[in-house]
Amino acid sequence: MQKIIVGFLILFFSAASFAAEQPLQPEQKFQGFNLQGYKEDGEKSWDVNGDTADVRGSKVKLSNVDANAYGDQKMNVKAQTGTLDQANGNMRLEKDVTVTSDQGTQLTTDSLDWNRTADIVTTDADVMITDKRMTATGKGMQAHPSLKNAKIEKDVTVMVNTGQENAPLTDATKLVITSDGPMVIDQAKSVAIFRQNVLATQVGRTLKADIMEVYFDQNMKGVKQMICYGNVVIEQGENRTYADKATYDGIAQRLTLSGRPKLILMTEGNNGIASVGNKKSN
Repeated sequence: MQKIIVGFLILFFSAASFAAEQPLQPEQKFQGFNLQGYKEDGEKSWDVNGDTADVRGSKVKLSNVDANAYGDQKMNVKAQTGTLDQANGNMRLEKDVTVTSDQGTQLTTDSLDWNRTADIVTTDADVMITDKRMTATGKGMQAHPSLKNAKIEKDVTVMVNTGQENAPLTDATKLVITSDGPMVIDQAKSVAIFRQNVLATQVGRTLKADIMEVYFDQNMKGVKQMICYGNVVIEQGENRTYADKATYDGIAQRLTLSGRPKLILMTEGNNGIASVGNKKSN
């Protein structure tokens, strides 16, 4: 998921630098617009294509943008329109913006802004990030390549297939996590951190917490560990478990509660309630 953001920024950093150093003259129109960049050894590193380029002062407006980044970060970026500011190198893409990695991960949104000075790509629009095992949606996003992370600002929903690789998604393997946001994805640590009113649901069991950290295995293909902090509540049917912290081991499939946990069970028949403290739950 994160590679798609990093590659996008690398691609347009190069394009914006080229345009800033070699500005197009004002009041020009081009058909079949194309920009290309090459490494020192002559290998092609990026290209930006458009059906038309309309130069108005320092602004270059492109139609049907189709851009590619090559090398370690292979990406394709498409949008109906794009505007490049030659004065500061900032880029804005609008309408049906799609960023696709060579691994099949895809980011879709209605608009993206890249600020060259801050070195950040942002959007206030709805976003969707999908790959083979995960779909993340929300509103608003920002990413910074040097930090190697991406953040979805609010109304976050993430669906993860926790089953074996290449296995189809089933009710038993579907994990859905929602939060008010923000949610940060850190590729270097293979972790997604959810904040505010976090709710995870899988196979009739729900887990609520103030903060939830989900650690993925290699290449973020599956859930390795889940750590929940603050006001943890686990519900299954009428049974509830409370704790300050809950740690789920995805490999051993074991749930450990800490911080004065309490288990409340609804017994069958007479609706009795039993409470147990200092308990570990599997």
